[in-house]
Amino acid sequence: MDNRAEVREFLTTRRARVTPEQVGLPAGSNRRVTGLRRSEVASLAGVSVEYYTRLERGTISGASPEVLDSLAKALRLDDAERAHLFDLAQAASPVGRPARRRSARTWRPHESLQWALDAVSAGPAFVRNGRMDLLAVNQLARAFYKDVYAMPGEPPNIARFTFLDERAYDFYPDWDAFADVTVAILRTEAARDPHNKEMHDLVGELSTRSDEFRRRWGAHDVRHHGTGFKTFKHPIVGTLTLAFEGLEMAAEPGLTLTIYTAEPGSSSEEAVRLLASWAASEYGTVPDRHEREGSER
Repeated sequence: MDNRAEVREFLTTRRARVTPEQVGLPAGSNRRVTGLRRSEVASLAGVSVEYYTRLERGTISGASPEVLDSLAKALRLDDAERAHLFDLAQAASPVGRPARRRSARTWRPHESLQWALDAVSAGPAFVRNGRMDLLAVNQLARAFYKDVYAMPGEPPNIARFTFLDERAYDFYPDWDAFADVTVAILRTEAARDPHNKEMHDLVGELSTRSDEFRRRWGAHDVRHHGTGFKTFKHPIVGTLTLAFEGLEMAAEPGLTLTIYTAEPGSSSEEAVRLLASWAASEYGTVPDRHEREGSER
């Protein structure tokens, strides 16, 4: 992806979002731009208009952390947007950090990772990359995302399911919110690794086949997505609300381990138990570690 274009579009959309009143400036009656003028952003950030103009045109390589931080404050960026700005600058640097690519076609989980996933018995647990490919799952996650796995082609991909499969509108009762989060995750990852061909191919496919995706992609929204609650309507067990925790994997930078769990004693917890029972009958009982080791001797 064109990093200069990404920088330009991100900064212009953020500048257009901030009103003069929000930063203590008079609105005036002859404004010809939506949001702030370039000169106003430059003044708030403590840089020259010429320098800010170069930044907004995409020449962000070499910008110091202090300048980026001042710019983030001037544009009233939240934590996720600030991190995104730094990622864009890092990607533009000739000595930028190595790409954090994990391809579902070549990457395989360590045996110990699969053991850890299988040990999570009270909820779906899975590992994904920034492209939202499902790379490793426990049995509950395989059952939970049964329709994702039912889509043709490999690897199973949550983003492709969200925008290209009609079943997603039933699975996600608040489909718009899920769609927004999905695009924000992809946009964040694209900034970290702008030359990732697999990501580029996925964005191209979704942009071509989904108007909803294309519109959201053009908004350049990003966010942190590590914890919270989500409501689903599963085709086997019905509606359930789950808490989730997303954990960056220290041993595999660029991958995220996500665990869903239901509130103890809730109807959602009972739905998860029913799903586990269905999964055991559909896929067979997952052997524990000692059973696996015994069968290998």
